[in-house]
Amino acid sequence: MTAAEQGLLLLCCPLEDGMTPLTAAQYRRLRELVRNRRKEEDGSRELTAEDLAAIGCSAQESAQILGLLGRQQVLSAALERWQSRGIGVCTRLSADYPPLLRQRLGDDAPAVLFLMGDRRILQMAGIALVGSRQLRPEGEAFAAAVGRLAAESGHVLISGNARGADQAAQKACLQAGGCVMSFVADRLMKQIPQNRVLYLSEESPERSFSALRALRRNRLIHAAGSSTFVAQVTEGSGGTWSGAVKNLQAGWSPLYVHADGSSGAKALTERGAKPVTLHQLTEE
Repeated sequence: MTAAEQGLLLLCCPLEDGMTPLTAAQYRRLRELVRNRRKEEDGSRELTAEDLAAIGCSAQESAQILGLLGRQQVLSAALERWQSRGIGVCTRLSADYPPLLRQRLGDDAPAVLFLMGDRRILQMAGIALVGSRQLRPEGEAFAAAVGRLAAESGHVLISGNARGADQAAQKACLQAGGCVMSFVADRLMKQIPQNRVLYLSEESPERSFSALRALRRNRLIHAAGSSTFVAQVTEGSGGTWSGAVKNLQAGWSPLYVHADGSSGAKALTERGAKPVTLHQLTEE
């Protein structure tokens, strides 16, 4: 790990020390201020309170930044603890950081991703699948078909490991010999390692599930693949709906929705999603 990557971790990663890391907006601001400073000088030495004041940080901001940068021992202990559980770290500065996340999400791309599994999967092209937890039989069939399609076309299946559509697609993909990239919304440490599966989280590996976290990680699923398929959706409610609508608004990836005749599928089609039937999916 480079000094720059370690610095990013210290600033942006929540550790078990009670300190509040920088938000995405705070980190963006600091990065721009530091960039401007480095146009005028070398910038290789560590930042001081005087440096931070000179680039426009308040005394409160400076105290937070220097406090975060000073917790190297806490970070070292955390990295050792995570490594013992098979968990690695990938930062925005890492060579293998998923390029589509950086390209499509810009400054909203996670500063840090925590990984469990085969890291090489990060660089493989993928197809994303989202859908309801309570699946009708036709929705389950569609999700499984997307999983098989990913495997047979040499793509990684990108999903969220939730029950319902996610797990139906992941199971079908693995059974067909494919690989899975799964952005989890629960403790990374509780995941069970599997062959050809890479679990990822933008939160600390020790942080538990929350509904807000599940909603926020949906942008990663939509942005990481060459296209995103919706197996089943309820109009106006749920994470599948909100994630799909945000994708259509932001243009993270081409969105295809299972044309199952539901009001949810029709509503997404009206907003710009491309309808696809199970027959079309399996024939193509």
